[in-house]
Amino acid sequence: MDGPALSLTTDDGDARLPLVPGQWLRFEVLSGDGVPARHCLGFTRVAESGQAEHLPCPTGQPAERGFQCGACFAKDQMRPMHDFHRSGQGSPGLKAYLSQQHWLYIATFADGTTKVGTASEPSKWSRLAEQGALVARYVARARDGAVVRHLEDAVSTNLPPTQFVRGAAKFAALLHPRPPLHLEQTNKAMADVVRDYVAGLPLDGFETAEEQWQRSGFSEAVALPSRRTAYPQPLDSGRHGLRIDSLLGPTALAGLDGVEGAFLADLGALKGRKIRLGDFQTEVPALQESLF
Repeated sequence: MDGPALSLTTDDGDARLPLVPGQWLRFEVLSGDGVPARHCLGFTRVAESGQAEHLPCPTGQPAERGFQCGACFAKDQMRPMHDFHRSGQGSPGLKAYLSQQHWLYIATFADGTTKVGTASEPSKWSRLAEQGALVARYVARARDGAVVRHLEDAVSTNLPPTQFVRGAAKFAALLHPRPPLHLEQTNKAMADVVRDYVAGLPLDGFETAEEQWQRSGFSEAVALPSRRTAYPQPLDSGRHGLRIDSLLGPTALAGLDGVEGAFLADLGALKGRKIRLGDFQTEVPALQESLF
């Protein structure tokens, strides 16, 4: 199982920078005239075997739709995935990908917000890690991606869990996370309700499950209540130096050069940005230092 990493597109192709406790990230975010706010991150092609392959934007265009240019958006073969259970439309590769076993999960975040979601068998662990969940349980195992999305729609339509939690809300909640016992009890109670509900649905191709997701120990310091403050600089420009002490999804609990205290930084803000690695430091305002 792979751990957390920054996915980079370099002049030599795609690269992966693993993130480990105590590692320093020092970089400059390029901005200004001639530099797009966000670059296109390319598209995904799915082979007939169901194996997905990420391809970089062939022309290095600015992003237009989310994190893709118009051409890459049109070519992305994973894009129809979320509507496939209703439309039945998709490439042979996407159909093969969705034919594998999928899981329905209930995930709870730092403020107690709980969502329902799905994960394919290969991404059973990583999907929840990327989401930044603090506690999660699998409540059903489906024969394929179409069945699991029918379950997801039924749950979000008839029960409290939503299908989407904004990244900004997840980050804000981590500034003051609820106690672990509260989140555990919240998640278990909702998982029990959802499991009982789907068990009564007139739908074939799945069975209920009762399995808890195991969160990485690297995330512990982010997840536990402690004294921390938001990172003092926006990550869409400027120079930065962060020591990664703990990581939960895209959210890092970090130390800075010459400053006491812990800072919460949303590394997701770097998505689509152009950076230059080097011997950089974060400029900390005097007011920020006085907080400690």
